[in-house]
Amino acid sequence: MVDRILKVNAYTTFDLLDGVVEGHGFDEEALAVLNVTTDTRDDPNHVELQVEMDNTDLEEVQAHADKVELSAEQARELAGELEKYAGRVEAAGEE
Repeated sequence: MVDRILKVNAYTTFDLLDGVVEGHGFDEEALAVLNVTTDTRDDPNHVELQVEMDNTDLEEVQAHADKVELSAEQARELAGELEKYAGRVEAAGEE
């Protein structure tokens, strides 16, 4: 991705996923980077969920990265939801 905002390296959780940007009157597909990290390495106070779409594939949205700050409890709740929905996808694939 050209002109990245997020630093992407060997420690990035995911890179180059299929992403979609939805807005009023448009849907655009682009490669995306998804990362989970903390605000600091030594004394973190929250978990960060970061996502960035490849701006070279987007016409409607300027280059940007989105971040969501989660408490440890919220991060665990998200992990549980991901496990639940992953199970549904696996079960549907087995049918």
